[in-house]
Order: sequence, then structure tokens, then C-alpha cells
Amino acid sequence: MAVFSTIIRSLLLAGGLLAAGPARAQSPAADAAGPLLTPAQFLGYALGSRFTPQADVNRYAAHVVAHAPGQMKLVRYGQTYEHRPLLVVEVASRENFAKLDDIAHNNRRLAGLDPGAASRQLPAVAWLSYNVHGNEAVSSEAVLQILYDLANPQDAEMQRYLQNTVVLLDPCVNPDGHDRYVNWYNRVQNQQPNASPYAWEHREPWPGGRYNHYYFDLNRDWAWQTQQESRQRIALYNQWLPAVHADFHEMGPNNSYYFSPAARPFHADITPFQRQFQNVIGEYNEKTFDKNNWLYFTREVYDLFAPTYGDTWPTFNGAIGMTYEQGGGGAAGLRYARPDGDTLTLAQRIAHHAAASRATIQATAEHHDELLREFETYYTTARTQPKGEYKTYVIAAGNDPGQLRNFTQYLDRQEIKYGFAPRQVKAKGYNYLSGKTETVQVEPRDLVVSMYQPKSTLVKVLFEPKPQLEDSLTYDITAWALPYSFGVKAYALPTRLAADATAPAAPMVKGSVALADKPYAYLARWNSLQDVRLLSRLLQQKVKVRFAEKAFAAEGQQYAPGSLIITRAGNEGLGAKFDQLVRAQTDSAGTVLHAVKSGFSTTGGDLGSGSVRAVKAPTVAVVAGPGVNASAFGEVWHFFEQQLGYPLTVLGTEYLSTVPLSKFDVLILPDGNYADVYPTAALDNLKTWVRAGGKLIALEGASRFLADKRDFLLKAKPAATSDSSKAARANPYRALRRYGDEQRRDLETQAQGSIYRVALDNSHPLAFGYGDTYYALVRNPLGYKFLPQGGWNVGVIKKNSYAAGFTGSLARPQLADTFVLGTQDLGRGQVVYLGDNPLFRAFWQSGKLLFGNAVFLVGQ
Repeated sequence: MAVFSTIIRSLLLAGGLLAAGPARAQSPAADAAGPLLTPAQFLGYALGSRFTPQADVNRYAAHVVAHAPGQMKLVRYGQTYEHRPLLVVEVASRENFAKLDDIAHNNRRLAGLDPGAASRQLPAVAWLSYNVHGNEAVSSEAVLQILYDLANPQDAEMQRYLQNTVVLLDPCVNPDGHDRYVNWYNRVQNQQPNASPYAWEHREPWPGGRYNHYYFDLNRDWAWQTQQESRQRIALYNQWLPAVHADFHEMGPNNSYYFSPAARPFHADITPFQRQFQNVIGEYNEKTFDKNNWLYFTREVYDLFAPTYGDTWPTFNGAIGMTYEQGGGGAAGLRYARPDGDTLTLAQRIAHHAAASRATIQATAEHHDELLREFETYYTTARTQPKGEYKTYVIAAGNDPGQLRNFTQYLDRQEIKYGFAPRQVKAKGYNYLSGKTETVQVEPRDLVVSMYQPKSTLVKVLFEPKPQLEDSLTYDITAWALPYSFGVKAYALPTRLAADATAPAAPMVKGSVALADKPYAYLARWNSLQDVRLLSRLLQQKVKVRFAEKAFAAEGQQYAPGSLIITRAGNEGLGAKFDQLVRAQTDSAGTVLHAVKSGFSTTGGDLGSGSVRAVKAPTVAVVAGPGVNASAFGEVWHFFEQQLGYPLTVLGTEYLSTVPLSKFDVLILPDGNYADVYPTAALDNLKTWVRAGGKLIALEGASRFLADKRDFLLKAKPAATSDSSKAARANPYRALRRYGDEQRRDLETQAQGSIYRVALDNSHPLAFGYGDTYYALVRNPLGYKFLPQGGWNVGVIKKNSYAAGFTGSLARPQLADTFVLGTQDLGRGQVVYLGDNPLFRAFWQSGKLLFGNAVFLVGQ
């Protein structure tokens, strides 16, 4: 009876007589009853006529899998920050499905990551990722059609492809962003979709659905894996190591369709075969699109350089990585009227992505022998003949223990192997801190990363001091070396260095009375994010913490300004819990404490000195909403919630004027355009709050907004232009610009994620824990004058401070002798200017201590 009723229901759906149905509420087991339904039959509406919520995407995936036993498996590999499931559907022929584990292990054996003999007689693996940007929602519609096609026994072509291909489908990389967009659109759309670009349904509100819960762009997190979704997905990806990875996107609605081959620049370490196979897959798509008379373009805009993306990171892991871009995006809705008179529909967008998906699967199947052969060659070469000038990277053991621990955890996630130097060695090598090739000394227990390992290409890309950029027209940052990102002392050696496999475990509590029950005090150096995390956790546990404004020495150890001091005196109220609580929080934070038996210092102030300041637990707020860069806000939000675990109040710009700021000690303004947020009267109120003792932290565009305004000491330099240069005055024909060169001329004013050496005044609390330099990832020409009397120029870029990356000719003068970060007193409060963003994408680890200083130490 149940089977009969299901059949009747499917007929009604097919005939359009049943608008929607209870099938969407059925469990995967229940979905196995009755026939395999098309997406339209299951959902109750034709694909392209509505956007599908994530729960229904998942339910349809479960339905299809239930109807393809022995060919499909639904794997939950994690969940989002908002607790939505992250899923992958594994698809194979019946013969190959029985040996999926063998196929996955075989790929890892081919790569040299798993022991045992490998075979090239198995199918190649193609991983297809959809909807990494939530409001590029066509992807999660197209994948429904592909799921059906893969399970449909009548689709002879697809069944033939599966003889030589295992297909992994991620229906939605970013479910939180996808539902944010779909729920908004389904709420505001007209009953009859309005194609006018001016209609409400084409004007997505702040922050949009592009980003994940914390407003991070997950497509720029593949290499860094700062987000929960990325870490969980890449853990599964590394279990498979596919030969092909395709990433499905959308771009502006007035564009056509983009597929490989990619644009220049290609990173130098992309192999000739990887370049050539971009053309092969492009040809498969070309045939399909030509047959249907669909417009498309190739070799433009989307390059293969920075390792951050869903095409490049897989490429540096041996795959053929590619991006597909359909014109549409969040602005397109169900129907969109283009300026050329055409109307773009969701159904058209679905058809294009579905066709490109099929072409990718077909290309993988028909070239599986070649793909596996080259995949094996890629990793064999990586292990035995690694590329590049440098064969060993060394990270000094003398770096902060917490930061080293953070660094090795990052390497573990990437499956990059490392060891430890067994003895002292002198060698010629590149010193990241000095930026020079010189004689360096490797010390016993230094961390050693050899290029003679399976992931050596990824190692080279992540560690290379200065990536080779074949064309400055690139899509993203142009420098990213891990030693700069983590702020660690490191060297690149042209020679191979032997290393031990294990390092001795280091205690989290050290000192003359480390094992005693009741030391006089605990001391913690202030060097990294882990130390800020410790302070955050202690303050929330009501532990009274102080910090040293000046250097001191105690019991044979040197302590720099910023070092934390946790004395028994003042914490008597915690009673017997004091020691256990402090030690537990130290271990949890991943840092190191030193226990001392006396308050006497052999040099510098004693622990009861007036130069030792109490740290007040600040109440912190951050501004979010229209006018604020959503991802910049997300970086601050994520920093407090996920990295520190410290309470943060988010204040919306739409009601900010009604908030009594006296309730807060610190207000953070992320990057943004604050002209409408702080008109004259509101800005005066903000200054009044600062004068009463508040601390204002202004990042990037917020600093730019405050510059040149009354009472703020920050002043901008005049912008450099080619027309006002001496060269222009000497050559009047310089103004006769060539129209076709305009895009390249725009690059003259840009700094595309370049690394610069910032000179620091580390006697100021804003720079506590640093040496006299800090390497910043600069993405905009700063162009600020030094602060005058009354302000503190804590970080500046002087002449000849460039380290790596691309900076345009007109941007370079703006990045010489410019203010970067500092403070000014305003009444009883402070303004902290962070012209460069130290929290950028959460991967620039070395900047996080600066931000911690701004929040917790400045003004205490």
C-alpha cells in the first residue's frame, strides 16, 4: 500500500497536480520506498522556479542516495557554526563502490602518504564543490540535477563515466550563507519574479549571503583553514586526494559563463601537465556550450596564483583545480533584465552549471589513465626531486612555545611532515627576518621542514619568501610566506638537512617551584595570541592579572615589557582553587608559565613595583551593519568568539546612535565607510565618550575616515598621481593614455597583498611582545603622515622596507615613510589607529598580538 501511494504521489507531482508534499519531511530510510524522483517531483516545483532551502537540498540528496544502494553514499563530514550538516555524496559504479576505501587509500599510496604498493588500474577521483559563496545559489540547484543524473540508471552516458570515475559531490560548502540568501530571497520576492535590477529582490541587504557565519569568504580559506567548515572539509579531502577538483561559482549578472583554461598569472609551480589539462577540460566544456549556442569566455580574470582558492590549493596538492563562474550571483534572483535586453533566468544558470559538471566528469573518466599516471608522477617528483632553490625550511626553537605549537598544528592539518634538528649546524641560507642570504645557525631542536616529502610543492608555495609573479594582473594577494604570517624566526636553506622525528614534550609550567603547591607568583611572557588567550581566560575567571611596563629578570629568566604577572597576593579570594585554575587555563590556552618563589627581581622592578600595572577586564563592543565591511567585522567577531573566547557586544549601525557608550570600555570600528554612520553630531558624541575614558580602536577604513577630522591627529598624505609627477611635467604626452592599458594603469596605485617591514617602538604597550620590527601584509597604500606631538607613532614603514609581493609604482611612495599604527590621548581616553588590518582573514597570525595589545594593554 505504501509503495502504491508513493507511485500515485509521484504521478501527481509529475503532472503538476500536487504543489508540494510531505516527501521533504521523510527520512532517508523512508525515501528508499517508491521510485527515484526527479528534483521537480520530490520538491513539488520545477528546478529554476524557486530557490531551495538547504534542508531540502540535503533531503533530496538523501532520497537519491537511498535509491542508489551500492552506488552512492551520503557522508556527513562536519557541521557549520550554525549547526547545519556538511555533506559529501560519494558516487561510483557498483564494481567500484565496493572498493571505495581501497580507491581512497590508493590515491594516498600514489602520493606516498600511505604505505603499501599503489595501482593505476583504479578509477580517477573527481571532487565537485558547489556553493562556497552562499548567495551564488545556482550551485545548490544544479547539483540536484547532477545527483539525479548520476543515480538514474537510464542515463547511459553517466553510468559509463562511472566505470572509470569516482565522483564526490559537496552540494553546499557554505550552508549558513546559502540559507541566509535563500531565506531572504524567498521572503522578499514578488509572486511573479520581477526582472528589473531595481526591484527589492535584486538588492540583497548587508551582510549578504556570500560569507559563512562569521562573514569569512570560505573560497579564500583553503590554504589557511581558519574556519570550521574549511578544516572539516579539507580533512576529508586529504583522505581522498582527488585527481580533479572543480569549484562552482557565480559572478555579476551581466557576464556570460567562464571555464578553464585559467587566466595568467599561473604560479610557477603548476606543472606543464596541469596547465595542459586545463585546456583539455576546457575543450569538453567548449563542445557542450557550442552545441547549445551558449555564450562563454576563458583565460580571463580568474588566475592560478595565490594558494588560497578552491582551484589553486587543490592544484598544489596534485589535482587539476579549476573554477567555473556563471553570470548571476545574489543580484540575479530568479529573473534578471540585462542591459543588452536579454533576461537571465535561474533555469538557464542551472543548465549551464549542470552541463559543466557533466563535462568535468566525462573528461575525468575519459582521461583517467593519464590523470592517475601524472598524479603519481607529480608526487614522485615532489618526494625525490623537489622544486625550487631551497630544500629545507627551519623554524627556530627559540620562538614562542605557544606560537610554535600553533605552527605545528597548522602543518599537521596540511599533512606536511616535519622533524627537529639533532645538532647545531652553520649553513648559508635566507633569513626571513633580515631579508638577506647570510650564514645562519641552526640550533638543536629547531623545527625542520624538508622538501623531500610528498607535500613538497605545497611546502614551497607556502614558505617561498618571494613568489614569482609572471603577470601583475592577479586576483588576490601576492605574498603570504608562513614565517611572516606566523611572525617566527626562520631560515630557508638550499641544502638538505637531517632531522629527528620527535621532540621532547615541554612542560606548561616551569620554574624553581614548578611542582610546588603554592609558588609566590606565576609569570607568563607576552609573545603571541596564545598569551592573549591566557589573559582573556584568567580575566573571565576573576583572576587578578598585572603586566610589566618595563623589562625585568627573576630567578635566571628575562622578561620583556608586557609579561603577565599573576601573584597569590590579590587573589586570596580564590583560595585553594588559585593554582589549579591558573595552571588549567595555561594548558588550555597553549602557552607556558614560569612559577617563582619570590617577588624579588634581580634586575628591573620587583613584582610589586609601580611599573607593574593591573589589567582591567574591559567591556568590548564592535560596530556592525551597513557602512561596515562585513568580512572585516567578521574577522573581529571571530577573533573574540573563536580565538579568545572573550565576550563581545555587537552594536548595529542602524541603532548605534541610541546606545549609551558609557556601558563600554572599548569600541572597535572595523574597516568600512563611516560617513553615514558618524555624521558630525554622532562623531562629536563619540569623541565625548573617548574623552571620558573610552578607548576607540579604528581599523583600516575607519582610520581613514578619522584622518584629517578635527581633534584626530592622523593626517593623510596627498595621493600620488602620474599626472602630477615630475615625469608628467617633463613629458606632456604622458597624458595620452591608451584605452586598452587602463586596467594595468590602475595597478600603479595598488598594493596587492604585499609584505612590508614595519619599524616598531616596542617600548609602547601597543607593541609589547615584539622586537623592533613586524612584517605586515599590506593591501592598500597607507599614505599617512607621522603623528605630531600628542600622538605615538608605534609602527611606521620607512624607506626601503618592502619584503615581498606586488606594489604599483604610484603606491610605492605612499608606502615609504608612512604611519601604520599608533595611538593618541584624547581627554582621559585613547584612540588607537590600526591603518593596516592585523586580523586579515584570521591567517596573519603575527598581527593578533598587536590587536590584543590594543584591546587589553593600551591605556591601562
